[in-house]
Amino acid sequence: MLVIAHRGASGYRPEHTPAAYRLAAALGADYLEPDLVATLDGVLVARHENEISGTTDVADHAAFADRKLTKIVDGTAVTGWFVEDFTYAELRTLRARERMPALRAGNTAYDGREGICTFDDVVALARQESARLGRPIGVLPEIKHPAYFRRLGLPLEELLAERLVALGLHKGEVMIQSFEPTSLRRLSVMTNVPLVQLVDSESAPNDFLRHGDARTFADLIAPAGLREISTYAQVLAPHKDLVIPRTASGCLGEPTRLVEQAHRAGLSVQLWTFRAERRFLPTGLDLAGELAQFARTGIDGVFADHPDIAVAAVAKTALKV
Repeated sequence: MLVIAHRGASGYRPEHTPAAYRLAAALGADYLEPDLVATLDGVLVARHENEISGTTDVADHAAFADRKLTKIVDGTAVTGWFVEDFTYAELRTLRARERMPALRAGNTAYDGREGICTFDDVVALARQESARLGRPIGVLPEIKHPAYFRRLGLPLEELLAERLVALGLHKGEVMIQSFEPTSLRRLSVMTNVPLVQLVDSESAPNDFLRHGDARTFADLIAPAGLREISTYAQVLAPHKDLVIPRTASGCLGEPTRLVEQAHRAGLSVQLWTFRAERRFLPTGLDLAGELAQFARTGIDGVFADHPDIAVAAVAKTALKV
């Protein structure tokens, strides 16, 4: 079972910072997960959203005050500062900060220490840590809002495919994920690295909504949908509730057949997102206990904010097999 460090070791350091990625490697993660958006001049940078006021000090920079805007991003009105309105040189003047300071107060001690990573930076860090630790550490980028960025003339698929070639990345080093099937289909003819179809527990892919496709995520995880996914991707990455739903009391319920059905379609299964804080956990379980329950379903990987706990749970599960 792979352990994928969700935005780095984001339970312990501000997400998508070099410190978060470096710590994730030290804690045993198999893959580092950078979310990717594009700057005005086409540089791929690691941010979970294209709106950056929640994870940087951009609001403190008077020079950028006039760039605060309201935009419609994937059907939702969002107000703030957006990566695509900054050159990379301008973005480098910003400092990263903790997204959830009320929940992860300890992480705020690292606010302002580091800037924003490019995709190239994350790859270089993964390679450095692989050499230092003597084990392979891959990167598993997610391209964010690809249909939105394509309409801006910043096609994330092409930008990422170019970086894969430039950096000499191969199958063993990288997988690429997206919620949008159209995006993954594009990538499937641009590169031969494994592709990961993300699936939410509700709603529909944004590209389907844009193109008038009536199908939802629920349709994608039906047997016919899984077979279709297998024609362009190698991995299914559903929200964990789609594998073990929660009961009305917040406990874990009975597992669904999704893992079995995905495996039958030839897809590996990686689940998101496992976090150690009480507000994210099922009733009556800590993170180790939750992971143990999910491991029994036969999943192939987990996205975790606290990779050390996930690594320990994987090791414990392996000893029982």
